[in-house]
This record gives sequence, structure tokens and C-alpha cells, in this order.
Amino acid sequence: MLPRPRLMFSLRYALILLTAIGLLPLALLGAWNIHAAGQYKEREQERWMLDLARALSSAVDAELDSAVTVLNNLGGAPSLQNNDLPAFYSAASTLVATQPDWLGVILTDDTGKILFRTMDHYGAAARDLVDRDSLQQLLTHGKPVAGSISRGPRGRTAFPVRVAVGGGAGQRYTLTAVILPDRMVRLIARQQVPANAVIAVRDGRRLLVARSQNQERKVGDAPSPSLTALMQSAGPEGYGNVVSSEGMRLATGYTTRSRYGWAVVVGQPADSLRDAAFERMGVFGVGIVLSLLACIAAASLLANRLVGTIQSLRQNAAALGSGAPLALAPSAITEIEQIGLALEQAERQRTAQELERAQLLDSLNRALSSHQTALAEAREAGRAKDEFLAMLGHELRNPLSPIVTSLDLLDLRDEPSSRKERRVMRRQVNHLRRLVDDLLDVSRITSGKLQLEARAVNLADVARHAVASMPGQPITLNTAPAVWVHGDDSRLAQVLNNLLSNADRFGSGATQVTLAADATHARLTVSDNGIGMSEELMARVFEPFQQAPQSLARRSGGLGLGLAIVRKIVDLHDGQVSARSAGAGLGSQFEVVLPLCAPPAEEAPLTALDRSASMQLLLVDDNVDAALAGAALLELLGHEVRIAHTAAEALDQVRHRRPQVAILDIGLPDMDGYALAAAIREATGDAALRLVALTGYGQQEDVVRAYAARFDLHLTKPATVADLQRATAPLA
Repeated sequence: MLPRPRLMFSLRYALILLTAIGLLPLALLGAWNIHAAGQYKEREQERWMLDLARALSSAVDAELDSAVTVLNNLGGAPSLQNNDLPAFYSAASTLVATQPDWLGVILTDDTGKILFRTMDHYGAAARDLVDRDSLQQLLTHGKPVAGSISRGPRGRTAFPVRVAVGGGAGQRYTLTAVILPDRMVRLIARQQVPANAVIAVRDGRRLLVARSQNQERKVGDAPSPSLTALMQSAGPEGYGNVVSSEGMRLATGYTTRSRYGWAVVVGQPADSLRDAAFERMGVFGVGIVLSLLACIAAASLLANRLVGTIQSLRQNAAALGSGAPLALAPSAITEIEQIGLALEQAERQRTAQELERAQLLDSLNRALSSHQTALAEAREAGRAKDEFLAMLGHELRNPLSPIVTSLDLLDLRDEPSSRKERRVMRRQVNHLRRLVDDLLDVSRITSGKLQLEARAVNLADVARHAVASMPGQPITLNTAPAVWVHGDDSRLAQVLNNLLSNADRFGSGATQVTLAADATHARLTVSDNGIGMSEELMARVFEPFQQAPQSLARRSGGLGLGLAIVRKIVDLHDGQVSARSAGAGLGSQFEVVLPLCAPPAEEAPLTALDRSASMQLLLVDDNVDAALAGAALLELLGHEVRIAHTAAEALDQVRHRRPQVAILDIGLPDMDGYALAAAIREATGDAALRLVALTGYGQQEDVVRAYAARFDLHLTKPATVADLQRATAPLA
């Protein structure tokens, strides 16, 4: 069955949507035309504002030029040429009376000192000169200057127009006309502009001189921050949107090309332009909506006719799904008639497929039942296999224990006549121990229970110890003093021991061990010149139970598990192991690559332990041979040993005479070693009494269980002399 689409809609909606999509290009074209017309109108608005600003700027220059002309004419008066200042004061006062927008005339010498002000009587005390910067500009350049709008001593705002004139005897003067801004306000009022337009005249410091709105409250104000930013970015002339001091958004054009450095700003509310655009878009939108409604009505009429026919098809499709008979009605639409024929064909196919599906379902149920049974049997077989391997390890280690202990006794006594036989027995016992360990390690690997106790390990020490532990095998070792890796030293030793054992069994007596390191990895190589490997064998040499071809005598021995264990341990250390050989008879080479780590901080050397002191020991083991051999070895090490073969006998001896160390077997006939350990702790209440577990059960869970039962040490059979020395040494 085809998946249903995530987006579902009706046929009526689809037809309406198709109509709307047909109108979309027309709507987009109309909107683009309206937008283009709006842009054209905006360009026309910009041009009109800039033209108006330039015209007003010329008019402002003309007004200022008029004031300059009057001042120049006044400067030519005979009284000033004769340096008759009182007479010139009278002439200046008469002139001011004829200029309704002039507050007065100020005469200063060429240093800027005020000689008189017509606003005061002649000879009055001199006041401070307002807008001294414009006077300094006049004295520097000599050209007429229109200063900044300022508020005078009497609180009236005005702006100065200054000219330089000459007097008699080469005397230089400056004449200043103090002019009210009303003159510029009337200039603005004469312009034919929309009522909502805002026109402003600003002086050289951009302070407001005249404005078409709010003149009294805004005169002398600085421009708004947005207008300042526009003037800084656009240059002498420009156009843009600004926000006025009243918070009104204005489309603004300005010019600063006045000869006197003044600016004229013309603004119009941007909302009026936007409203006009919205009005045009609204009219266009109404037309589009009316067109769409007409199309929707036509699409609905067509959809109603189609929906009835489709509804009939839907009912027949539902009948097909439920197994009911079909009731198809003829249709004049070719496509719908073809759908009906397809439904009839589907009905015939459904009947045939239901029969086939019933047969397949019955077969699947039988296969599923068989699979579940096989899975349960496989789980049971796996559990039984683990139990068998654990029991096998225990049962094999129990007889090995007295044999190894007896060999240790013989080695300690070191009778010359039996050295050869002891070496043979030691090799065969070690071989048997290795087979047992390999079987148990493979069980741990397949069940995912093989764990590491990782720390910083000097791999060079591991290599030296492994080589030294095989005195009968000719091995050449080449290693750096220290190569530090992060790992489990016992498992890394197992890797090298398995590789050396493999070289001993399949080599020809000359094994080379090389340990080197680069910037990031350690490389351990074990090479021999033995039988070598074919390409086929190299491809599967690390698989369990894989060995090189051997004769029926199987002189090399082994189960083919050592290299599989090597690969798993190396993988757990985030390393890699590989095998190489030039061919049969040309030797083999195994390389282990491990990541380096930083060496650990140096620790203070441990004080040598005194292991020669005699201790009171209790050895509990139901294997009589193992108990007697172990007791003999411990007595040879200088200890006093008592033996018990059952838990009851052990408890009785503990009550009569408390030992310092109790070495307990776990598999006792009357009580397991864990319960015996708890009973001894309870009977003695002596926390200093050391309990050592010596058992053939050596898996990780057995070690954890031993320490949980308050054992101080766990040893796996067969125990070596070093193991027994650890058991009787003082705790670190």
C-alpha cells in the first residue's frame, strides 16, 4: 500500500488552489507595476524637494546679500570716513529705523572691540560680543559673514551679518547687522508647498534660524540626530528619511551649497507617501479578491459534480479492503471509468493473494515456533558450556595443584639426579596449565566477561620478565629501557607469553623479540625462523582453534586458542596485532601495536619485606595429595603448618589454636570456602587473621565473590612458590 501523503486537501480546495495559482502571475505583475509607479513618484518627490531646497537656498543668499549691501552702503557714510563716530552712530540708528527686521547695528574696530551698539545709547558700557567666532572669521578672511543664531542680552534671538569697512586715515572697522529670524520666516511662508511640509533654514552651525512649524519653540535648536547623520553621510546635498525633533518621520531633502554656509531643509511626512502607496495597493487588492471569488464560485460548481463520483469510488475502495462485493456505477469521465476497472482487477487479485497469505502465515508461525525453540536451546547450551568450562578448569587445576607443589618441593631440594626429569615435568605441567587458561579465557571472551585492570605499564619490563620466564627457549631481546603504555600488565604478559609459546612450538629455535616506539605508538615484534605461514593461514590465524597443519603426532600441541586470545586482549587495549610471513619454511613475524601513554609519577621505593619469619598456618583442602604437598612446601619455607580436609575439622582447629594465616579451598565437601571464611571470622573475631582463598575456580566473578566474603587474597590453583610467599607475607 502506498504511504498516505502528509498534506491532505479536498478536490474543491485543489480546484480553488489551481484558480488562485492562475491569478498569481497577474497579481505579481500588478504589484510590480504599482511598486514601479511608487518608486517613480518617490524619485519625483526627491527631485521636487531638492529643487525647492536649492531655490530657497538661493533666496536665503539673496536676503543675506541684501543685508550685506546695506551694511556696505552704510560703511561709505562721510561720518565714518572722517572717523566721526558719534555722527556715524546717529546715521546707523536712522538706518536701523528703516529696517523692521533689524535689532540694531554694531561697530567694532579691527581688533574686535565694540565701539558702539545702536541698541544702547552712545557711550554706554560695552557688552560682551555675541558669536565672536563669526567676527574672527571676518577679520581673518575679510569676506562678508552670516553668523549663527543666538540669544542676546535681552533674550531675543537674532543672527549677525558682518562686513569689513574702511574709515579715514586707513582705519579698519567691522559693521554687524543684528537681524531677527522673522525675515527668513516670511521667506518660507511665501513658498507654495503642501500644508504638511516642514521647511527649515539653518545657519552655518546648523542651528535653526527659521521653520515653517513651531518657529517660536524651535528657533536656535540643533538638528535631530537622524538629520545630522544624513548630512554627514550624504554630503553637501542629499535626500533620505529622518525623524524630526517632534518624533515625526519625514522624507527629507536638503542643500548646504549657500555662499554663507547655511542649509535649507525640506521635509514631508513619509506616512503620506506610504498611505498613498497603500491606497493604490488596496484598490488593486480589492480587484484581485473579487476576481478570486468569481473563480472560487466556478470551481465549487465543478467540484460538486466530481465529488459525487469520487465518493462512489471511495465506497467501492472501502468495500474492496473489507472484502465486500463491489457496486460500480458507470461514469462519463474516462479516467474515473478506468479507476473502476482497476478496482475490479484488484478485487480478483485480492482473492488470490488472501489465499496465498493464509498459507504463508501458517508456514511463518511454524518457523517462528521452531526458531524460538532453537534459541532457547542455544541459550541453554551456552549456559551449560560456561558451567562445563568452569567445572573443567576447577577439576583440571585440582590435580595440577599437588603436581606443581611437588615440583616446587623438588626444585627447592634440588637433587642433581632428578633435574632432567623435573625439567620435562615442568614443561609439560606448564603446557597443561596454559591449555586450561586458554580454554577459560576463550570462554570469558565469547561471553564478554574478559576485563582489564588498566594502569601505566612499562612494556619493556613486561618483555624482560616474559623472556626471563622461559629459560629453556633461545630468545634474543632488543628493547628500550622504558616504553610506557596504558594497560593490564598481567594481560600484556599473557600476550607476549602466548606469542613466545607459539614461536617455541612452530619455530626452529631462534626467536627474536624487538620493542620500539615512535611518537605515538609502541611496536612489539616477535619473529622466528620456523615453518612460516601460507597466505590462507595468515588470513585466519587469529581465529579460535586455528593452527598450522601438523602431522598426526601433533608434536606442536596446543588447542589453537593462544593467538585468538592475543587478538582480543590487544583489541581491549585499543591496539592492533598483525601476522606476516614470506611463506612456508621462511619463518613468521607477529607485531603488536599499542598507543603510548605518559609515564606515572615516581613513587618512593618499597621497603623489602621480611618473608623469613615463621608463621602459624592452617591449610584446608579436601584433596589429600594437594594438602600434603602444599604443607610440605610451606614447612620448607619455614612455617608451621596444620592440615584440615573438611570445614568442620578446620573450625575445630581454629577454636583450639588460632593460626595467623588460613589457606582455604573453596570446594569443600561439607561447607564451601566462602561460608567457612564467614564462620572463622565469627568464631575468632580477629580482624588480623588473614584468610587466603586457594581454589580451582579462577574466573573474575570468583575473585569478586572471594573478596566479598572477606578473604584477604585470592589464589588460583596450581599455586606457585611466589603465590605462597605472597600469601604468607605481611599485607602492604
